[in-house]
Amino acid sequence: MILFIFDNTFEGLLTSVFEAYSRRTFPDALLAEGEPLPLFCDEAFTVVSDEEKAGRVWRGLQKKLSASALSCLTQCWLAEEPETASLLFRYIRKAIDASRSIETNFADPDVLEFSRMWKRVDWERIRMLQFVRFQKAADGTYFAAVEPEKNVLPLITGHFKDRFADQCWLIYDIKRAYGYYYDLKEVRNVIFGEDSREGHLVTGGILDESLMDKDEKLFQQLWKTYFKAICIKERLNPRKHRQDMPVRYWKYLTEKQT
Repeated sequence: MILFIFDNTFEGLLTSVFEAYSRRTFPDALLAEGEPLPLFCDEAFTVVSDEEKAGRVWRGLQKKLSASALSCLTQCWLAEEPETASLLFRYIRKAIDASRSIETNFADPDVLEFSRMWKRVDWERIRMLQFVRFQKAADGTYFAAVEPEKNVLPLITGHFKDRFADQCWLIYDIKRAYGYYYDLKEVRNVIFGEDSREGHLVTGGILDESLMDKDEKLFQQLWKTYFKAICIKERLNPRKHRQDMPVRYWKYLTEKQT
């Protein structure tokens, strides 16, 4: 078994493709740095991410895949599933070697799984657009905590920048410990350390009442009252409700807080 060990970045993945063609050795699997090696391993090659090499692979893919497929490729990287790196490596290799586009060749198991993986990421993106709930802090910033199953935060910031262009907001991924802050001009990446002054914002994901805007508690109560008022008890369907609004999202939903 031949393994490539890389830094678990998209640039590292593209560099791995370059190194494989350069060495004429294609790995049976890709492992992130720090992962334990399998019991039987004939060769393990460590890939050093290189922007120029990655760029050459990307420019080659631009000749083989449509803009839509390239977008799906970058989105699939955000799936963070155990087989993501190996699947994308195989997909990229097949795209490069094929004489025609492989985008709709769903008879190929890798193309089919690529399509399914993209749908899982996109569905998580849609759910985040539905289930983000902001809390207004005393300084006027609207804060929302999320824990998406996929790493979709980069895919939703454009929507909120357009939708709330006149408000400062911060969306923070508790699970991955990073977020995006909009200051009325641009969206920038933020990371809070446990000991930082802003660290209290990401403890539990719910603002303490002392940090809330004076009217925030009232608006939350109004939202809960509205949510309860539109519920028709005779038509309650808990199973359907959990299907449309999975329990794993309830932790940060205002209407689900007691």
